[in-house]
Amino acid sequence: MRTNFDQLLEAGCHFGHLKRKWNPAMAPYIYTERNGIHIIDLNKTVVKIDEAAEALKNIVKSGRKVLFVATKKQGQEVVAAAAQAVAMPYITERWAGGMLTNFPTIRKAIKKMSNIDKMMTDGTFDNISKREKLQITRQREKLEKNLGSIADLTRLPSAIFVVDVMKEHIAVAEANRLGIPVFGIVDTNSNPSNIDYVIPANDDATKSIEVILGAICAAIKEGLDERQVEKADEEAAAQQEGSKEETPAPKERRTRVRKAAEAAPAEKVAEAAPEAAQEEAKAE
Repeated sequence: MRTNFDQLLEAGCHFGHLKRKWNPAMAPYIYTERNGIHIIDLNKTVVKIDEAAEALKNIVKSGRKVLFVATKKQGQEVVAAAAQAVAMPYITERWAGGMLTNFPTIRKAIKKMSNIDKMMTDGTFDNISKREKLQITRQREKLEKNLGSIADLTRLPSAIFVVDVMKEHIAVAEANRLGIPVFGIVDTNSNPSNIDYVIPANDDATKSIEVILGAICAAIKEGLDERQVEKADEEAAAQQEGSKEETPAPKERRTRVRKAAEAAPAEKVAEAAPEAAQEEAKAE
């Protein structure tokens, strides 16, 4: 699925930052400068989106997770909706330092949230004071706000997708340290050197983020669908293999039939023998 150039143009993906704020490392992705603002080459953006989409598709097709990160206001709601649509974890509030590099501690915090939920349902809440209830409830709300969207992330993600790599520099640094591939929307004021899959585009406009995420999530959904089809085919093949083992082979079936045919006359003779003896006695 190739990204639509006109959609990117209409969404304003080509608008970069002021020329005086640019990062020289972004020079290969800049088309021109107009009224003091850099214009991003959307032809290169299209190619980069397609490359990133294909890579992410292969990641989710193998059953792995992609973590979406966007704590800036313009991308919070868009990223949350897109990630939920493809059942992927996301961070749209505050990036907690060590979320990747100290992942076991994060898992403990998520487990604590689950324990509080259990307390609310098993009646433990009824036996504590009103003040303790209030403290625990506030703690639960804070955990839900910061970590609720990654509650199902039981292991480190296989990739992260970042909106505004400058703002999310801590997330990028942690991913680089652990060798986790980074996919990012990179504007003209950012450094693309630490990003494995650079998508040069405007990272400040909600519409721009929405269009790019639409293409990315469409590829992820395609990968998830292909994974389901493959799993169904594997299960069908396993069932077929099991039925073959239960059914005797053709040679075995022929042997059984031959033995049954050979045994049949002897049984009939044995059954007929008493009747023949009785007839001989009557004749005498």
